[in-house]
Amino acid sequence: MKVLGNKYSRVLVLVLLMQAGAYYAVALRGERTPVSASLSSFPSTVGEWHMTLDAPIEKEVQDVLKADDTLNRRYANSSVNREAYLFIAFFKTQRYGQSPHSPKNCLPGAGYAPIEDSKLSLKVPEWPVPIVVNKYVTERGAEKSVTLYWYQSHNRVIAGEYSARFWLVVDAIRYRRSDTSIVKIVVPVRDDKIEDATQTGVSFIQALFPSVLSQLPK
Repeated sequence: MKVLGNKYSRVLVLVLLMQAGAYYAVALRGERTPVSASLSSFPSTVGEWHMTLDAPIEKEVQDVLKADDTLNRRYANSSVNREAYLFIAFFKTQRYGQSPHSPKNCLPGAGYAPIEDSKLSLKVPEWPVPIVVNKYVTERGAEKSVTLYWYQSHNRVIAGEYSARFWLVVDAIRYRRSDTSIVKIVVPVRDDKIEDATQTGVSFIQALFPSVLSQLPK
């Protein structure tokens, strides 16, 4: 019972109970799974950024992700001599255990040590208000990188993991949908200049965001 005295534990228990109720309601009414275009059709050029690598996800990783569609690319902007990596995973449903894997869990498991965990608010085209994304800075040996990511469920951009679960419940009840995506941008840090890498990531997000809106189900 001491665990339930913690505010965050109470929130988690509430969300889990709501989630169970939502899944039961969807099971009775049937789930609506959206029609979505293959991520392979995502533009190879967004603004001044051009794709330089399209790398398939290894089967072992796919088996862990359980995503219905994935994109894993490197883009480059020659005008500023910078690169950024784009990863998108789309899930038609989360009813059977499929869900996005948070980089806060995956990266430490791969040997990357977190050195900063914060959030950024930034303006993007075709969106009425600034979006909030996660900023997660990691290092492994001499390597540092800035990871910017968010969860996107039709007309929502969500940064927090708990918030993503909350809106999953709401959408399952209201719309009979549990589809979602995770959009992740990784920028290598040069010369220990984390802020420069962050700004590169922000610029890349601003260039690709309209294409993300067009690609993912609404």
